[in-house]
Amino acid sequence: MMERIDKRDRAALFRRRLAEAMAARGTSQAALARTIGVDRSTVSQLLGQEGPRMPNAQVAAEAAAALGVSADWLLGLTDRRERAADLLAASMTLTEAPRALVEETIFAWHREAEGYKIRHVPATLPDMLKTREVLTWEYTPELGRSTEQAIGASEDRLTWMRSARSDYEIALPLHELDSFARAEGYYAGLPADLRHAQLDRMAALYDQLYPALRLFLYDARRVFSAPVTIFGPLIAVLYLGRHYVAFRDRDRVGFFAGHFDSLVREASIGAHDIPRHLAALRATVR
Repeated sequence: MMERIDKRDRAALFRRRLAEAMAARGTSQAALARTIGVDRSTVSQLLGQEGPRMPNAQVAAEAAAALGVSADWLLGLTDRRERAADLLAASMTLTEAPRALVEETIFAWHREAEGYKIRHVPATLPDMLKTREVLTWEYTPELGRSTEQAIGASEDRLTWMRSARSDYEIALPLHELDSFARAEGYYAGLPADLRHAQLDRMAALYDQLYPALRLFLYDARRVFSAPVTIFGPLIAVLYLGRHYVAFRDRDRVGFFAGHFDSLVREASIGAHDIPRHLAALRATVR
C-alpha cells in the first residue's frame, strides 16, 4: 500500500523534484515555460510558493515530459524518475542472434550472472556439451572455413563458463535426445560414430560436473517450452531464431524462472536418472 503523505509535504516534494529535474536538464524557468506553454510567472510560482497547493494535472504532465522524468515521480507518487516507456525499454531489449557458437552477447550475460544459477532450455542439444566433431558437422554449412576458429573461441568461453561457480540446470525435450540417437529430423545424416562419441562425452561431462550440472528431460507432448535461458534473478532471454528478447525486470524474470521450474517438476527423467538414460540411448545407436 502506498504511504499517505500530507498535502504540504507532497507539495514541498514536488517543488524540490521540479527544481532538481530542471537543474539536471540545465533548463531555466523561461525555457520550461516556453516548452510547456505557460507564463514564466507560473513556473516561478510552482517553484517558490508555500503551502499545499499542487499544479494541475496538465501542467504537471507537460513539465514531466519536457524534463524527461515520470509525472508520478514529480508528484511524489513513486521514487522512480524514469518514464514508463523508458522503464519498459530498459527492461526489454531485442538483439540479433547470429548463427554462431557462444557469441559475445551470450557470453556477456554469463559473465554478468557469474555465481548465480543458470536455467536453460536449448534449441538443440546444448552447445557446451557437444563434441568438436558434432559442432563441425552442425556449423560448417553456415560458418564455412571459420568453423574451426569459432569452435576454438567457443571452447575458451565454455571453459570459463564451466568454472564460473554457476550451477546449471538444463531442461530438454525427451524427443531431442531420441532424435539425436536415431539421426532423425535435425540430426539426419549424422554418422553413428559421431553420435556414439557425443553420448559418451555427455555422460563423461555429466559425471564430472554433477550436481553443479543437472539435466532434466520432459515430454513435449505434455508440456512445451520455447528456447529460453534465465540468468539467476538478473535476466531472462527468449530465443526467437534470429533475435534474442531479453527481459530484466524482476517480475518477468521471475515468471520465466517459474516456467522453467514447472518443466523440472514435470520431467519424465530427473537429474539422477540421466546417466542410465544416456547409456540406454547409446545402445540403440546404429
